[in-house]
Amino acid sequence: MVKILITAVPFGELDREVLNLLSRNSRIEFNVNTFGRKLTEQELIGVISGYDIVIAGTETYTRRVMENAPKLKLISRVGIGLDSVDLEAADELGIIVSYTPDAPAPAVAELTIAQMINLSRKLPLADRKLREGQWKRYSGLRLSKSVIGIIGTGRVGSIVLKHLQTFNPEKIFVNDIVPNFDFYRKYNAELVEKEIIYKESDIITLHIPLTNATYKLISKKEMYLMKKNVCLINTSRGAIINEEDLYEYLFNNPLASAALDVFEKEPYKGILTMLDNCIFTCHMGSMAEDCRINMEIEAVKEAIRLVNGESLKNLVTEEARRFQFRR
Repeated sequence: MVKILITAVPFGELDREVLNLLSRNSRIEFNVNTFGRKLTEQELIGVISGYDIVIAGTETYTRRVMENAPKLKLISRVGIGLDSVDLEAADELGIIVSYTPDAPAPAVAELTIAQMINLSRKLPLADRKLREGQWKRYSGLRLSKSVIGIIGTGRVGSIVLKHLQTFNPEKIFVNDIVPNFDFYRKYNAELVEKEIIYKESDIITLHIPLTNATYKLISKKEMYLMKKNVCLINTSRGAIINEEDLYEYLFNNPLASAALDVFEKEPYKGILTMLDNCIFTCHMGSMAEDCRINMEIEAVKEAIRLVNGESLKNLVTEEARRFQFRR
């Protein structure tokens, strides 16, 4: 009997079929996360021993956690981010790591577009002030009158670029360490240095992985290059932005705004919540129903492939391993 622990939360809430895939396999015994939230390192250590496979969420799989799981053969990650798994330790301990890189991208891209409109038209601020008894008609830029900068044009960033064609922005700037010139020409984007994006964009959106090169990439120096009314969006990884510097910048520049779906430490309870010009979602970029279901099904199917002795389809790439963030 192969024992599987599902630590991802939520899981199976939108479609029970993902759990049925496991229960129909007579060789599998599985348990779900009974805490109903993201587990801490110590909690993982307390529950992981004896399991062969983990279907993981965003909780952190450190070397210490994996060393307390001597039977563990596979971490099947529900999602695209890999900064929560110590890949070097997994390799040394003989643990395979897989993920679901394609499934979340459409949902994250749509949330990004929504936040562009929310910030540029000040919709959350208007809602908040009306609830406080204030009636004020805020003005803002349409996307078609905006210069938009996209840092990172991989799975999510490329979809954002495609969606923006509907709005016909004044300019679209892009920056990526692996540029796709034909793609940029097709979708009316101009490849520029990041400094140009910081200085000239009305809206800046981040779609890059967390690596040692991107850790706190957006800090005080970069922020003070930006326009006084810039809209900054992060649906990537929280630690790409220096949150303390962002608080200072937004506090001193009330016309600027930010929309954050991700944070260096989650759940987030920090000082940015004190500001009217910063809006938040709870790491829910992938939480469109169809995308979330696909992510869960892909992660489960990968686990079942291992149980059945089949080849895995979504193993972590060598490139992802090479650039993984290490503190």
